[in-house]
Amino acid sequence: MVLLLIALPCFVTLPWSLSRYDVQRNDQPDKVLAPPSLGEPMGTDVLGRSVMWRCLLGGAISLGIGLAAAGIAVGIGTLFGAVSGLWGGRVDALMMRFVDVMYGLPYVLLVVMISLSLYPVLVRFLSGPLGLAQTLSTNAAGVVTLLVAIGGVSWLTMARVIRGQVLSLREQPFIEATRAVGVRGPAVLFRHLLPNLVGVIVVYATLAVPVAILQESFLSFLGIGVLPPLPSWGSLASVGVRELPSLADASLKVHWWLLLFPCLLLGLTLLALNLLGDGLRERLDPRRSAR
Repeated sequence: MVLLLIALPCFVTLPWSLSRYDVQRNDQPDKVLAPPSLGEPMGTDVLGRSVMWRCLLGGAISLGIGLAAAGIAVGIGTLFGAVSGLWGGRVDALMMRFVDVMYGLPYVLLVVMISLSLYPVLVRFLSGPLGLAQTLSTNAAGVVTLLVAIGGVSWLTMARVIRGQVLSLREQPFIEATRAVGVRGPAVLFRHLLPNLVGVIVVYATLAVPVAILQESFLSFLGIGVLPPLPSWGSLASVGVRELPSLADASLKVHWWLLLFPCLLLGLTLLALNLLGDGLRERLDPRRSAR
């Protein structure tokens, strides 16, 4: 319920938030860094922009990137782990050693390397052959780079989980029967193994979404993710953190709303998604339900 109350307004209000998130009123002193009021329920920032509209658009961007990146990670991890577990032998050993090597590399370093190598290429492609405007191509390239970076390095745990499930399933009698009638390779994988892995995939996909959202917010907080003026909950929280030193000095005014609302929305969303994932795991995991 909490998840719907947060996610639904973010996506439903997209036509309005896209047109209002960057409306600046810095020529009106009373509209700059104004606290929450009836006209602006979440206040305004240093440029007089509505924090409410920026939080709504930032939520849509963070949730969209999280869902898409989790989908990429689940797809890669499921296919990689299933192939590794089904083929076994040297193929399995080689694929799992690759996963071990990827686990040993720092996550942020991988994301930065992917971003630095992919971002310029995407900008040139979007502004060149596709003919998009410079601002649009820059923003689109930043979002796509973030999707590829998060999804491309977040599939490792999924691959290990699926491999373990496939190693267990391939010894079951129904798999032996498919081999006895001459079914081999991809047919066994797509027609017999994957349908029996739907429950595990759904559970881990649900748990992967909050991880992807948190990673996007963390990268945006560091300035690597979504580029301004586009907002995300991470970049909005980064702006709000600059107000923390004001808490130690009673002579300075604290603009608390700049930090409170993005962090509150992000925290509630992550909590709701994790609770949803735990609930699905309890329902769909036959080993848990049998206890």
